[in-house]
Amino acid sequence: MLVEYVLPCEKIIEEEATLSGKDTSAMSQAALTISSKNYSSWSLRGWLLCRMAGLDFAEVLVEMDDEARQELLLLSPSVLVPRLTHDDVTVWDTLAIAEYLHEVTPTAGLWPTERAARARCRSVSGEMHSGFHNLRSALPMNLKARHERFKIFSGARPDVERVKAIWSECLEASSGPWLFGTAPTVADAMYAPVCTRFRTYAVELEPRLAAYVETVLSWPLMGEWTEGALIEPDEIVELEVEF
Repeated sequence: MLVEYVLPCEKIIEEEATLSGKDTSAMSQAALTISSKNYSSWSLRGWLLCRMAGLDFAEVLVEMDDEARQELLLLSPSVLVPRLTHDDVTVWDTLAIAEYLHEVTPTAGLWPTERAARARCRSVSGEMHSGFHNLRSALPMNLKARHERFKIFSGARPDVERVKAIWSECLEASSGPWLFGTAPTVADAMYAPVCTRFRTYAVELEPRLAAYVETVLSWPLMGEWTEGALIEPDEIVELEVEF
């Protein structure tokens, strides 16, 4: 059963100390440290992967304005989210979490079963993980916003076109509706925040790609995450301005 923690950081740190101890009953419950559901794309990716793997975990939500935020994030060697604690193991970095979850739940289908498809899935997931910096800065994730006449600056356009090319190639090879066939994989979790960005900023897409975005955004897991995002009180003023 999913347990959601929305607590001040001081209380969360106490929970983290319990989860990192030797009490095996506590360790049967994993914990995923995340940040804002409205703005944090990496938190969304890690959360989707844990849910796809069927992992029973508690959400440890770090509120953006909490004074103890840095103290909690220091529990993660990279001082970043997401961070997964499970069975006395701490895993950070989204792709590392994906690989760990695949080892823990190898039948969950996080990666395609066929070798060539699995290699391609890893490649496009890695490309999302390490690239598209201009897209990230020009089109920040904001699930509450809609900018129907948003002008994408020239530096981000190659990133947008590359994403479109990746999706087109994967859907052509797999026949969809997901990037690698009939069920979501790590690649879909990695590109899910991009789908939200394309909706937020009204990026024009050909019908097949628009259908893929709709598939992702109508995914029950995305609906659950979005519900949480819409009730968040946190607001980053800089990201609420149409620039």
